[in-house]
Amino acid sequence: MKNLVYILFSLFIGLSVVAQEVQFEAKASREKMGINERVKIEFTIDKDADNFIAPDFKGFKRLAGPNQSVSQSWVNGKSSFQKTYTYFLEPERRGKLTVGQAEIEYQGKVYKSSPIDIEVTAAVDNPNSYRSIAKSKLSDAIHLVAEVSKTRPYLNEEVYVVYKLFIGRDVNIRNYRVLDDPKFADFWSQNIDIEQLEVKEGEYGGEPYQYVELRKTLLYPQKTGELVIEPLTVSLSVQAPTDRRDIFGRRQYEYIDKTASAKTRKLQVKPLPEEGKPADFTGAVGQFDIALNASKTTLEARESLSANLKISGTGNLSLMSLPDLKIPASLEVYEPERKDSYRTTYRGLSGYISNKYTIVPEFKGDYKIAPVKLSFFDPKEEKYKTVATDQIRINVEAGPEDPSRRPSIASESSEAGARINTISADMSFDYIATNTKLKPANQSNFFKSKSFWALFISPLLLMPLFILIKKNSSRFQLSEAGKKQRKANQLAKKYLGEAKKNLGDKELFFDALERALHNYLKAKLQIATAEMSKDKIKLTLSENGVEEQVVQSFINLLSTCEMAKYSPSSNEAMNDEYKQATQIISQLDKTL
Repeated sequence: MKNLVYILFSLFIGLSVVAQEVQFEAKASREKMGINERVKIEFTIDKDADNFIAPDFKGFKRLAGPNQSVSQSWVNGKSSFQKTYTYFLEPERRGKLTVGQAEIEYQGKVYKSSPIDIEVTAAVDNPNSYRSIAKSKLSDAIHLVAEVSKTRPYLNEEVYVVYKLFIGRDVNIRNYRVLDDPKFADFWSQNIDIEQLEVKEGEYGGEPYQYVELRKTLLYPQKTGELVIEPLTVSLSVQAPTDRRDIFGRRQYEYIDKTASAKTRKLQVKPLPEEGKPADFTGAVGQFDIALNASKTTLEARESLSANLKISGTGNLSLMSLPDLKIPASLEVYEPERKDSYRTTYRGLSGYISNKYTIVPEFKGDYKIAPVKLSFFDPKEEKYKTVATDQIRINVEAGPEDPSRRPSIASESSEAGARINTISADMSFDYIATNTKLKPANQSNFFKSKSFWALFISPLLLMPLFILIKKNSSRFQLSEAGKKQRKANQLAKKYLGEAKKNLGDKELFFDALERALHNYLKAKLQIATAEMSKDKIKLTLSENGVEEQVVQSFINLLSTCEMAKYSPSSNEAMNDEYKQATQIISQLDKTL
């Protein structure tokens, strides 16, 4: 019996402890929200606690709070108590945000709430909001609108988007900041610079408004089908009228922070038509022209010329690649220099892209650079077009003959009617001499002859001379390193000879110097001209055991040659570059 009483008493004490346990929790009105929405956070405790400490709300902007409320009730003889601290928050960025732990003290003990995770997405079209009386009047006074130039563009056709902020006449915008940028995931995008915001007159919903163009963006859709343009969201500091008036009857204003978002826009992107698509079409959309110009068409072998391939017009220039030149094998071609020059407008990218080629003929003769074609789709006329350059003829007047063009003896012939040189069967072996004049060998005895004694005594006579030469060999004999150095210097002068002749003429000198460096690598390492990139050169020299400092000096010298063609340079600077090139080639040759 005593044990039963003890058990019942223990259960009663345990239930009393459980009943006195403190409940402190945090609740959010939503776990997922748009960046232009508000969320209500409530911290509730079931005891009359004190010393409440709120979290820092990192990533949120506090709109209101803390609002404290207390409720107490009696139900079936049992009392319940709640104390609540309420906050209204606005997110400042997208992503997963966390409301941290709050703290409160009860009977000397500190209690903490659990953190709350909230996912913030792009702005929604119909947001909830926390509004004061003044804020409710702003709902019809401020509108952010995204206007698009076309809703059914072709693939890779430009779409112009402008974000306009419409403002009621009784509202003043003090400043603004972008709260959330749209993510153009399926577009190539480029913002158009706005030098200064300008207030303009316009209409919204048939009513007169003022508006400001906050942002302009050019888009090129990269996928077909339905694509979404996410909204732009901005935070505004607004001076709005209230219902209060001062002692003179003038309306009073209130400074309010407001979030405005443009609605989501959707585009239906059409694929480019298959009918009439040229076989060489690579995706150019717009209106373009193409041109190929040469700096000279008459020159000598080993003299350089420049060929400039240029595409100009309006369209997706930044997404285009230039066609390759079809150049005869006897013409040496260096890696082209790319140049882009275009500006962003509401009609698209307007300007040009070009490749500048340096061409050096090795043999004399007449050469042709074939026309270059460009196929593109014109969205205005909704059809494909093809443009082409003119053919360029290059006449190399002086220089060595191209051995690949020289006909062989067996097939040598002139045009129709010319005589062909042949050898008859009877004369096939006439080149072999059949009449010889042989003499019998000398039958005299070699032993004890003059030749015998001369060969016998000569080593004894030459021995002192050999000893003398050996003693003085350090004075007359070059070391192995010295021989290598002399040979390397001679090789450097050989390759740099043309550059030395052009000292004083900046463009010819640096062009010849660059060509000499490339030709040296071609001769020593069998690197083709088409592979003459700096990365390839650096890798190849390193693999061949050249010191890193020498490799970097070689690369720096190449870069200097490329830049010096287009910048001022003195005779003294050219002499320094020539000396440096001689030294670098000598160092390379000792290693290679």
